[in-house]
Formats: sequence, structure tokens, C-alpha cells
Amino acid sequence: MGRGLSKASIVQAALDLLDEAGLDGLTVRAVASRLGVQAPALYWHVRSKQDLLDEMGTEIWRRIGAELAALPPELPWRQGMIAFATITRRRLLAHRDGAKVFSGTYLTDAGVLESQEAGLARMTAQGFTLADIVRAYSLLYNFTIGFCIEEQAAAQAAAAGDDRSSLSRRAARPDSDAHPLGAGAGAEILADPDGRFDDLVAVIIQTTDRMRASPLRSAARVAAATAAAAARQRRQAGPGPGFGAR
Repeated sequence: MGRGLSKASIVQAALDLLDEAGLDGLTVRAVASRLGVQAPALYWHVRSKQDLLDEMGTEIWRRIGAELAALPPELPWRQGMIAFATITRRRLLAHRDGAKVFSGTYLTDAGVLESQEAGLARMTAQGFTLADIVRAYSLLYNFTIGFCIEEQAAAQAAAAGDDRSSLSRRAARPDSDAHPLGAGAGAEILADPDGRFDDLVAVIIQTTDRMRASPLRSAARVAAATAAAAARQRRQAGPGPGFGAR
């Protein structure tokens, strides 16, 4: 086993390498070389590239969770969902191919899941069942991951000199006389990713508001639905996922 190696140091070296070489350049051997050891030394901590990706995804999720935990406990649910989307997007965009690495990874630290308890409790106190919350955050999570994957792919293509996804190229492709709506859609699709992200998060929040427990729904019904969902979750084996990770 390499002296001074730890899972944390391996994950940080892998994230640094990801920023330099992207997901295609990320290998266990390359991470080992960066740390000045042979690849077998890393197998004490990560058994494969997938294990390494799982640890990287868990670390990104851990950092997202730390920021969320610092939010005021009295934060209204709408602001909480906006914060979740904003923080997650920022953390994913902080690393080259960060959204691809994060997508579908298995969370190896049960503490990351346990840290969600306070936020879930706040939302149930504001009228949501546990099923409501999981649906809402699954929608928000999946949207954010997909948005970031597309955003990073376009940004990296542009940085490499590929302008096929540029607004000017997109606008020139359809016949604007015959298809004015299709031609004009490019400005909505490609311009101002920050504004478009915020607008679409707002749509998800509006949808979530309609999912919220009606004031006519009794507290007993909310409690029963929450308890049933919790029981289903306890029957599942393994440390389990976050809102979208495996």
C-alpha cells in the first residue's frame, strides 16, 4: 500500500485530473501516476474505475450537502429547492465533465443520505408527504443533471473551436421563411443559460406547489403517507441513492 495514500487524497487527485483531462482521460493508472505510485497501490482504496467514479460522485454530493446544511433552518421550501438546484449546478460545473461523473454514481457514504433528514423534515412540516418530496426533488435533480451535461458539452465544444452549437449556426440551419418558429427557437434554446436554468427551475417549483398536500388533507393522512413511504425505504437493501444517484 502506498504510503500517505488515503481515499480522500485519491479522490482529490482524480478530481484534479478530471479538470485537466476530462472523463475520457480519467483512469486509475493516470490517477496513480499523478500521485507518484503504481496503480495497484490504489486498489487498497478503490477496486476499479467505477469505484473511483462512485467515490468522486459521493464527494461532490458531500460538498453539495455541506452547503445545503448551512442554509437557515427556517428557509421556506421554495427557496430550499432553488438553493438545491443552484448549488448542485455550481458544484457540477466546477469540474470538467462534472455532471457526467456525477450521473448514476452510487453513494458510498450513508452519512450523505442521513444528512437529508433535516431538509425532509422541514418539507413535511410545510405540508408535503414524503412521496411528494421525493417526486419533486427527483424531477429537480434529473433536470439539473441533464441541463448541466448539455451545458458542459456545448461549452467544451466551443472551447475546442467547434461552433456547430453556436446561436448563429443554429439560426442559419432552418429556412426562417418557411419555418419562422423553428428558426426563432434557437434563441430560446441557446441564449442565456443562467436565465433559462432559473426559469425552468421556477416551472418545477410551480409544479411542486400543486403536488403539496391540500389544506383539507388531514394531518393524520399526511403522517400515514409519510410513514408508509419510510417503511418502503427501510425494506430496500444497501446504503441506497440520493434523489437521483444509484
